Amino acid sequence: MLNRRSLLVGTALATLARPAILRAAGTPGVTADELKIGHICPYSGPASAYGAVGRGDQAFFRMVNDQGGIAGRKINFVTYDDGYSPPRTVEQARRLIEQDRVAFLFNTLGTPTNSAIVRYVNARKVPHLFLATGADKWGDYKEHPWTIGYQPSYRTEAQIYARHMLEQARDAKIAILFQNDDFGKDYLAGARDVLGDRFDKQVVTASYEVTDPTIDSQIVSLQASGAEVLLTAATPKFAAQAIRKVHDVGWKPMFFLTNVSISIGSVIQPAGPEKAVGIITSAYLKVANDAAWKDDPGMREWNAFMDKYLPDADREDSSYVTAYGVSTALMHVLHQCNGDFSRENVMKQVTHINNLEIPVLLPGIRVNTSPTNYHPIRAMQLQKWNGRTWERFGGIIEGAASA
Repeated sequence: MLNRRSLLVGTALATLARPAILRAAGTPGVTADELKIGHICPYSGPASAYGAVGRGDQAFFRMVNDQGGIAGRKINFVTYDDGYSPPRTVEQARRLIEQDRVAFLFNTLGTPTNSAIVRYVNARKVPHLFLATGADKWGDYKEHPWTIGYQPSYRTEAQIYARHMLEQARDAKIAILFQNDDFGKDYLAGARDVLGDRFDKQVVTASYEVTDPTIDSQIVSLQASGAEVLLTAATPKFAAQAIRKVHDVGWKPMFFLTNVSISIGSVIQPAGPEKAVGIITSAYLKVANDAAWKDDPGMREWNAFMDKYLPDADREDSSYVTAYGVSTALMHVLHQCNGDFSRENVMKQVTHINNLEIPVLLPGIRVNTSPTNYHPIRAMQLQKWNGRTWERFGGIIEGAASA
C-alpha cells in the first residue's frame, strides 16, 4: 500500500469534506472540479529517451486522481510532444495556453526548448514550474519571475566536477564535449568558474548539434589533443555514443558525464555497462534497483507506485524516479495553495518551500525556494559506475549557482 504521508498527495479528509475554495474561479484551467496542467516533452526526436519523464508525470497524476485529486478537483494533465524542436515547443506552448487554457506549465523538458518559450510564458504571466532542465538561467528570478527550475544547475554541477579534477589531476589537459546550446555552455561556464585563468591553457573543447547523427569525429579529435580528462555534457543518445566511442578507440581519460544522461536503462545499457566502468558523475536522486535502497521507505513507495501505474516500464530508467520526485514537489505546492489556484498564488507558494523532503532524493538533500532563490535543489554527491551500478563516494556537496 502506498504511503500517503511521504507522497504528499493524499488529500486530508477535512479538505475533501468541505466545499472547494472558489477563489481561483477566474483562472484559466481552474474549475470547481478540475485543475488543468500543461506539459511538453520530447516523446520523439533526438531526445526521445526523456519521454519517460512525461510518462512518469502522467502516471503520477493518475495516482493523485485515484486518491481524490487536490482540493476537490481532479487533475487534467495535458501533455504534448515537441520532438525536442524549439519551433514545435513554441507551437505547443501556445496551444496549451491559448487553446487548452491550462492553469500553468509544469516540468517542460529541455534547455533549448524552454529557452524558446520563456519570454512568451512570462509575458502572459503563466507559472512555468519546475522545468526539466538544469540550465543555470532558470534561477534568474529578475529576468523571468514566472519561471522556476528544479534540478541542480548544470553550472554548479560543472563546478563540482572541476574541483574534483583539480584535486585528482591538477595539471592535466581537459577535454569538454558539449551540446551547442545553453545546456552545454553552462558546463563550460562552470568549469571556467573553478579553473579561472587555467581554463584557456588546460581546456580543449568540441561541440555538437542535436541534429548531428553522431559525435564520433569529436571524440577522435579530443583524444588526439592529448587530453587526460574528459567531461561530456550531452543528452542520452549522444552520451551513449560517447561512452562507446571512447572505449572503442582505446582512450582512457578520467571521464565525467553529466547527471542528466546517467540512466542505466537509456544510456549505460545501450552503450554497454562494461564500457562505462570508471565514469564519474553526480547524483541528487536515489538509483532504482540499487541494493543500497532495498529497505529504503522512499524507494519502497516508488516501487509500489511503479507496480500499480507503470508495471511494464523499465525500472533501470532513472527518468521515472525523476518524474516521481518533481511531481511530488508540485503536489506539495498545490497543497500549500489551500484551494486558491490563481496564478499569483501558485507562484507565491512555489517560491516559499522550506526544507521539503522528497522520498526519492538522496539523504540530506532538501528542496528550498524563496522569492530570491529559484534554484530549488543545490546539493549533489559524486558517484562512479562500477560495472553494475552507480557507487556514491564523498559527502553531499552544496553548490551556490550563479543566477
